[in-house]
Amino acid sequence: MAEQRGDGRDPGDLRGGGQDPGESGRRGVRPEEARAWEELVATARRTVSDGLVVGTSGNVSVRLGDTVLVTPSGVPYDRLKPDDVTGVDLDGRQVLGTLVPTSELPMHLAVYRTTGARAVVHTHAVHATAVSTLVSELPLIHYMAAALGGPVRVAPYATYGTDELAENMLRALAGRAGCLLQNHGTVTHGTTLDQAYDRTAQLEWMCRLWLTAASVPGLSPSLLSGEQLAEVQEQLRGYGQRR
Repeated sequence: MAEQRGDGRDPGDLRGGGQDPGESGRRGVRPEEARAWEELVATARRTVSDGLVVGTSGNVSVRLGDTVLVTPSGVPYDRLKPDDVTGVDLDGRQVLGTLVPTSELPMHLAVYRTTGARAVVHTHAVHATAVSTLVSELPLIHYMAAALGGPVRVAPYATYGTDELAENMLRALAGRAGCLLQNHGTVTHGTTLDQAYDRTAQLEWMCRLWLTAASVPGLSPSLLSGEQLAEVQEQLRGYGQRR
């Protein structure tokens, strides 16, 4: 997300997936969508309270069947109400609500069309964005890179809200659950909003860790090898509580 117009929308909101098809294509909100919207708004607010975004930068979405609920453009998250549900189909046509969806809709839809993700979180986290300007891949500073599928790549820069950015992101996400966007921020996905958010927080933490270690004069941080990371990936398969 970039600077907003005077009417509260982003300059890119009327392009691509953010088009407004009119009231005729919209329907009522189903109970499961109302519950998912509540969770989505809570997650969006958490990105602000945890310092991962400033103002209305960044965006969050969740998929239910062929419908994607997504944060609207230019609306502070603390002002979102239950009746502000904003949803589109997988082609970007608005089917729920009257608020214009985020201008980053092409990026969210690209993830849903090509992966099994059910939730996507995009932020402008400070440390992650800083790292995106320095390297083409986050150095293997910590084994939690395994939780994102491997070394975290940086997608080359492209203007926000464009198909080019979505394509660059998909290449960086190949085999991964998260990536950095050069001079922009982060994208992570998961099977739930909680998982997508946790991956975002872990990515920002790893970026902060690398920047901190790399800033010590005269020293270079030790990095993990591919083999060491592979061992962790294998261990993570059995991590957590069994149900």
